[in-house]
Amino acid sequence: MAAAGGGGKGGFRRGSPWLPLLVALLLGAELVQVEDILSQVSFVQRTLSSEEGPGEFMFEFDGDEVFYVDLDQKQVIWRLPEFQDVTTFQAENAESNVAALRYNMGVLMKRSNYTPAENVPPKVTVYPEKPVELGDPNILICLVNAFSPPVVNITWLKNGQEVMGSAAETDFYPNKDNTFHKFSYLTFIPGADDIYFCRVEHWSLEQPLVKEWNPNTPEPLPETAEDLVCGLGLAVGIVGIIMGIVLIIKSRQKKETSCRRDRL
Repeated sequence: MAAAGGGGKGGFRRGSPWLPLLVALLLGAELVQVEDILSQVSFVQRTLSSEEGPGEFMFEFDGDEVFYVDLDQKQVIWRLPEFQDVTTFQAENAESNVAALRYNMGVLMKRSNYTPAENVPPKVTVYPEKPVELGDPNILICLVNAFSPPVVNITWLKNGQEVMGSAAETDFYPNKDNTFHKFSYLTFIPGADDIYFCRVEHWSLEQPLVKEWNPNTPEPLPETAEDLVCGLGLAVGIVGIIMGIVLIIKSRQKKETSCRRDRL
């Protein structure tokens, strides 16, 4: 798997020396309560042999993704399409931010004498989206959590055979301790004798970490289930919160435009 993570194919390389740079700009958005935070999160990574490497740029609200920027396609991808009706964000702003991070990472690598990043092993949890009924279509969710660096290969297996082409993955989401988490979703029809596995490869692991799920697997505890569902970021759409995010993003864009004009 390529260093970018995601669903890319190819050889998965363990232990390549590299240095990550994670920048989380907490913009202190008091939208509903003082605990509400709108965050701009961006990071880049690279190997010592190449100055180029994958990067990521997104906005979050209280840990829920608002949008991310596809840096290859130069396109803004909204978590909830409704946001596009009330605000915009220019992909070029993310590109300039990531370019600055790449430059700063080169400086930090030299100052650290090219110290490699610490490998932190992931924790894996597999659970269904809704209560399981045999024959009723459902979604299996594999949460890969608390790992670093953000490079991981996630594979689904059914009865020992790899499942091809029916899984989807999210971006890497940062945790408060500077580790990351990522979700993989598999659409399936539960069968009484079927056994599913989520197989995870990461530089910290000597062997892939495999988590089993079958229709008899106990459901997560209520509080655990709640935490995992919240992590999906599927329930942001409160009008007041949306409008607050709109105002903050527009204000930030105006400030950036003003700064560029001042430089000119």
